[in-house]
Amino acid sequence: MTDQAKSETALVLFSGGQDSTTCLAWALERFARVETIGFDYGQRHAIELDCRARLIAGIRALRPDWAARLGDGHTLAIPTLAEVSDTALTRDVAIEMGKDGLPNTFVPGRNLVFLTFAAALAYRRGIRHLVGGMCETDYSGYPDCRNDTMRALESALSLGMARQFELHTPLMWIDKAATWKLAHDLGGEGLVGLIREHSHTCYLGERGAQHDWGFGCGECPACSLRAKGWREYLASSQ
Repeated sequence: MTDQAKSETALVLFSGGQDSTTCLAWALERFARVETIGFDYGQRHAIELDCRARLIAGIRALRPDWAARLGDGHTLAIPTLAEVSDTALTRDVAIEMGKDGLPNTFVPGRNLVFLTFAAALAYRRGIRHLVGGMCETDYSGYPDCRNDTMRALESALSLGMARQFELHTPLMWIDKAATWKLAHDLGGEGLVGLIREHSHTCYLGERGAQHDWGFGCGECPACSLRAKGWREYLASSQ
């Protein structure tokens, strides 16, 4: 990252989950100012959006320098995404594998839509750095999380808006255990504890049961990935 970038603003796709919270901390370490954007698209786990305020408050309390860099938070409603989808994230149906080899939690076009809206907002606010938690190392196989997709979209957004956007994906090549370690490296036990206590990743929106790694049903793909990563993180830390 250039010295110029360190004096600029970044817009972080901030859902209220583990990955996006880690990405927010990553951005706060690297940019002079950081804004956030979240999307209400009719997801079953919309409770994640409610978690963001507590996470932001915790991050502000954790590091005064981070608090000074945190800028505006934005929320965009995109209900049309759920209307045109028929997935386990937007319908009350069981999570299972589809005939195409993808889990039915895949919402076609979701990250493409998110990043297009994020870039449009960034354009208006004079921001060229976008940060997202996409990852193809330890994930559910979603094609819109892959690096090739991100690089193609970065090019398309830059061409289509005549603005040289930079799309940062700090988790792309690390697994969930390494994501926990990155959170610790960035914010110590305070950030790890904040993520465990207040972030939300469970696809079913379950907030009742608290596990070592955080809240969730404990069985959906998102919970399984998070729990596995937590176990591996603890093992590697000993």
